[in-house]
Amino acid sequence: MDKDLKYFKGVIESKGHLFTRQKQSLLQLLIESDIHLSAAEIQKNLKEDPTSIATIYRSLKVFSEAGIIREINADGTGYYEMKLFSGKPMHIHFRCQKCNKIIDIDSKKIDAEYLKLNMKIEKDNELEIYDSNIVFVGICSSCKSESKCKK
Repeated sequence: MDKDLKYFKGVIESKGHLFTRQKQSLLQLLIESDIHLSAAEIQKNLKEDPTSIATIYRSLKVFSEAGIIREINADGTGYYEMKLFSGKPMHIHFRCQKCNKIIDIDSKKIDAEYLKLNMKIEKDNELEIYDSNIVFVGICSSCKSESKCKK
């Protein structure tokens, strides 16, 4: 077991849950994935280690409550990714309303502006923000160029 899995095993066990073979397989898939996965996609990708959809949802709930993963909701479907571990996590997503693809927005300039906004909201409202979930919705470049081609 690699050091990341050992770390997450400790987090899960510290919350009173067993770190089963299914949880390990599911977590390994999420760590290695470069896309956001739904529970059905997770189940399909775990064909080497068949796992029921109920077990997948229970495991995802354990991971979410332990702060290991994040759920992004798109049109009633939950998509999952590993969560960033920091005091002020920054994560913005874009969801294409045509193909439902979820894209991470990665820009140091936007991150800096977001953190300034985060601090202002905390200061003005006497809050402490630990997490946020920003999802922009529109049409991705692939779908946009596809619709231009049809015209």
